[in-house]
Amino acid sequence: MKALLLVAHGSRRIESNDEVAALAQKLALKADGEFAVVSHAFLELSEPSIPAGIEHCLSQGAKSVTVLPYFLARGTHVVEDIPEQVAIKQREYPDADIHIVDYLGTADELVDLLFNLATG
Repeated sequence: MKALLLVAHGSRRIESNDEVAALAQKLALKADGEFAVVSHAFLELSEPSIPAGIEHCLSQGAKSVTVLPYFLARGTHVVEDIPEQVAIKQREYPDADIHIVDYLGTADELVDLLFNLATG
């Protein structure tokens, strides 16, 4: 069974974190059949943490967890912080396939999306 974990920065603003949770719910609807579990986690400032998010996916029966960073640029969080947090669970569950895919900012479709937003 496969799981998708959407990882965002996290905010002190509850409404911002709620937006991430809502996005994960929309992904779950789209992921039907591809991912049996879709959840979200935060790097900091909010819960669940990345390790807790991975743990949740595994506790639901996932043998593979795809971590999707919801970040626009390849900063320290993408390069160091998220991989460090994911590595905690990779060491704890060496038989599980826990891996990180490219962050949002690498998507070619982002240019079209931004253009469409700008032109209404």
